[in-house]
Amino acid sequence: MGPVRTCVGCRNRSSATELLRVVEEAGVLVPDPRRRLPGRGAWLHPDPECLRRAERRGAFPRALRVRGPLAADAVWRHLQLNPKCETVSHLDHESQVDPS
Repeated sequence: MGPVRTCVGCRNRSSATELLRVVEEAGVLVPDPRRRLPGRGAWLHPDPECLRRAERRGAFPRALRVRGPLAADAVWRHLQLNPKCETVSHLDHESQVDPS
């Protein structure tokens, strides 16, 4: 199965191969589909709903350990240009991570 990561949007755990790595560069969120960019990364399902949840919760600054809001325009564009989103949403399964 390989490494398992937690999506910052829905908080469900998935294989790293199923998630999009996102990094911060100069206050902007940058998608890193090849997982090669330097720095701390946050993981996100390639699903617009997960991105909405992450933005609403302020999850990116926390996960990336940076201050202030981060512009997610590049991540939104990436999701629109790569509509590899699952037709049956992974959110239907709701296997939440234990917060403790």
